[in-house]
Amino acid sequence: MPIYETQMDTHALSLFLSLADNLHFGKTSREQHVSPSALSRSIKQLEDEVGAPLFVRDNRSVRLTREGQQFREYASNVMNGWQAIRQTFKQDQLVLHGELSLYCSVTASYSFLYEILSSFRQDYPRIEMKLHTGDPAKAVERVQQGLEDLAIGARPDNLPAGVEFQSITRSALRFIGPQSPQLLSDEQLKNPGAESWQDVPLILSEEGLARTRTDRWLKHHNIKPRIYAQVSGNEAIVSMVSLGFGIGVVPQIVLDNSPLAARIRLYDIQPPLTEYDIGLFALQKRLKDPLIAAFWNRSSESRP
Repeated sequence: MPIYETQMDTHALSLFLSLADNLHFGKTSREQHVSPSALSRSIKQLEDEVGAPLFVRDNRSVRLTREGQQFREYASNVMNGWQAIRQTFKQDQLVLHGELSLYCSVTASYSFLYEILSSFRQDYPRIEMKLHTGDPAKAVERVQQGLEDLAIGARPDNLPAGVEFQSITRSALRFIGPQSPQLLSDEQLKNPGAESWQDVPLILSEEGLARTRTDRWLKHHNIKPRIYAQVSGNEAIVSMVSLGFGIGVVPQIVLDNSPLAARIRLYDIQPPLTEYDIGLFALQKRLKDPLIAAFWNRSSESRP
C-alpha cells in the first residue's frame, strides 16, 4: 500500500473511517455534520495523497477497495493512537507538578514526616520536595518571610495573624540530665527554688516555645538560672546534656528518636511544662495554591 506521508489530518481520517463503516455518503455526511460535497472532496484528497482509490462508487453502492481495506486498518491505528496520546496529555495536565519547600527539624524529618512524605509521594509523584532542616523555633518566621512554602514546628501560644496551623502530633516537654553525673538531687526535684537551683547549670534553647515555657517555669519558682549554654536545635541540647554539661529541656519526641537517649535521664519535675502541639505552618493566603493545598490535605489525612 502507498505510504500516507502527508501532514496528519485527523478530521479527514475520521470522515474516512465513518464512511468505511457506513458505506453510504449521505448517512456519513449527516453523522459527521458535513455536506456531501465536502465529504467527497475529503475522500478524493486522501485518495490523491495515498495514490490509490479507497472506495468503488456507483449509483447503487459504495464499497472499499483492497487498498481501502488496508488504509482502514492504518487509519484506525492512527486515530486510536491519537486519542490515546490526547488522553495522556489531558491526564498530565490534571496531575499536579512543581516544587514545594518545607522547613523542619532533623527530628521531624526522620520521625512522623517520613510517613507523610511517603504517602504524598505516591499521590503526587511529580511534585518535587525541597527539604530544609534547622531550628524548629524558626519555623513560623521562615514561612512569614516567604523563605518556605511550609514549615513544621511547635504552635506558639499566640499564632501570628495570617498564619495557619494544622496539628500533627503532641509531645511533652521534659527536663533532662546526663546519666552521670547526677546533677539534681531528690530534694532539688521535690523543692525547686532560688536557693536549691542556684548552682544547677542549664542548657537552654536560644529562642522558641521551649525557652518561653522554661523561662516561665523558672520565674514561677523564683529561680535565677545559671545558664551554661544557649543553643539552637533540640538535638544539640541532648548532645550537650549527655556529655554532662548541664540539664536541659526538650520535647519527648526528640528523645524518642535520639541515638543518645540511653545516656539521658528524665526528671519528673512538678508541675510539668505545658506540652508541645507540633504541626504544619503555612500562610493562609497561600493555602489556595494547589501544591500547598495538596500537601496540607495529605498531612491532615496522615495525622495519627
